[in-house]
Amino acid sequence: MPRILLVEDNEMNRDMLSRRLQRRGHTVELAVDGLEGVARALEGGWDLVLMDMSLPEIDGWEATRRIRAAGASGQMPIIALTAHAMSGDRDKALDAGCNDYDTKPVDLERLLGKMQALLTPPA
Repeated sequence: MPRILLVEDNEMNRDMLSRRLQRRGHTVELAVDGLEGVARALEGGWDLVLMDMSLPEIDGWEATRRIRAAGASGQMPIIALTAHAMSGDRDKALDAGCNDYDTKPVDLERLLGKMQALLTPPA
């Protein structure tokens, strides 16, 4: 089962998304702000990180930059999750080090497709 770190400050979003992912066979652990997200991500062992971009302490862009700068995360995929759907937000997330970007409210099937693409090694 893939181990997913969900970094999300909104309790309702955390609960809803983690339960839906667990029902699909994923192991989901949580972080509630950017600093905790960085610390948990650097613990290692994650197959994928779902990173909210609007977080307290430090935002998801900065948290992703710190994870990537630490180098300990290797090629661990990070998907940005954000309600920001403005032009340039996807590029901003990718520039920060995210592997992909998805908007809120989360369309579970679309997100699962993006997760699967990043979790499946190239042939």
